[in-house]
Amino acid sequence: MTSATGNGISERLALARRLAASVGREIEAFHEEALSAVTRKGLQDFVTAADRHAEDLIRGALAEAFPEDGFVGEETGGQPAGEGFWVVDPIDGTTNYIRGLRHWGVSIAFVRAGQIELGCIYDATTGRVYSAARGKGAFCEDRKIAVSMREDPNEALAILGCSRRTSFEDYQAVARKLHDLGIDYRRLGSAAIGLVRVANGVADLYFEAHLNSWDIMAGSLIASEAGATVVMPPLEIMLEKGGPLAAYTPSLGARLSFLDRLVEGAGSGTG
Repeated sequence: MTSATGNGISERLALARRLAASVGREIEAFHEEALSAVTRKGLQDFVTAADRHAEDLIRGALAEAFPEDGFVGEETGGQPAGEGFWVVDPIDGTTNYIRGLRHWGVSIAFVRAGQIELGCIYDATTGRVYSAARGKGAFCEDRKIAVSMREDPNEALAILGCSRRTSFEDYQAVARKLHDLGIDYRRLGSAAIGLVRVANGVADLYFEAHLNSWDIMAGSLIASEAGATVVMPPLEIMLEKGGPLAAYTPSLGARLSFLDRLVEGAGSGTG
């Protein structure tokens, strides 16, 4: 894989890739033990011992290697402070993990000076790590990846997320619009995995009406570096309160412009 250079990004990228893989494989082996300590944060929103253990491992390793970096984690919190900081979701797709569905991932991103500099995702369905550094392309392990060039909506596949923070009727309206365009769709239960499916051309679109920063920081960069059009509110808004995101192949862009309007409207508070 071509290394990113400058400002310590190559070293951070190498560590993030190793951590995503090692932590992902460890918590796969930890599955039965993790199920003994499941708590509920909200409706259909769970946390397991594996989430906490994984975040502790990642946070500790990053702090040891780069003590000057800040940290924001889904389970342990933190502030986007300092020159640069990490944004981590130890298990994106916890419900899938609990139930034995393999569509979950470990998501690690690094942000500096208002830009996502790198992102790594361990994909539990394949045991592979997807990664990207800003301006350097996107990779599955050492293989460069790219979005599909599919133009016919009747051959296209979308992945949708459904957030309980937003209207179910709005979700149905998006599904209906895709149906009317001839685009088939799926729900996976993990934004990180949905975004890497767009990045490597397996799917042509990912959309969800509300996501937290840790859900999408790594995946949005990987998708963008693979050639996807990625539309979401400004980074500072995503870090503060989350928001909608659309990522899709540019070859379907004209047909999917209605998603841009949904995202931009929500981001401006007018949607």
